[in-house]
Amino acid sequence: MNVKVRPARTADAGAISRVVLAALRTSNARDYPASVIERVQLSFSPAAIDRLMQQRRMFVAVSGEVVVGTASLEGQVVRSVFVDPDRHRRGIGRLLMAELEHVAREAGLELLIVPSSLTAQEFYTALGFRLVREHQEGVERTLIMERQLRT
Repeated sequence: MNVKVRPARTADAGAISRVVLAALRTSNARDYPASVIERVQLSFSPAAIDRLMQQRRMFVAVSGEVVVGTASLEGQVVRSVFVDPDRHRRGIGRLLMAELEHVAREAGLELLIVPSSLTAQEFYTALGFRLVREHQEGVERTLIMERQLRT
């Protein structure tokens, strides 16, 4: 599979929304109750994605012209890393994270922080992130993880 990572464009908002919603409804739904999934989904409509593009450096992974993943960087915080559930475990998430790390290093950042879902903890741990603390908001549990970029 030939996948490339590029900056997200406004025209990608609908495709990004579809990838995120599919991942939330399949992967994340195993670790979170339906009420949490329903609430989080509201933040990822095409219009909301378009607004997020103005605040973050957002990237997409594309196979041909099809968006198969997304990730963004807001300062030193990794945000919204999602891969099409039908394409999990094919290195797409790693490609996206490598791009975010490259952008962070170019910006002179020394630390990446990711508020991880329970679903993604193993993925981030495999990339060298370590759990710093947990954040509980109602029934939603988020794991705050960090990775030093400079040694």
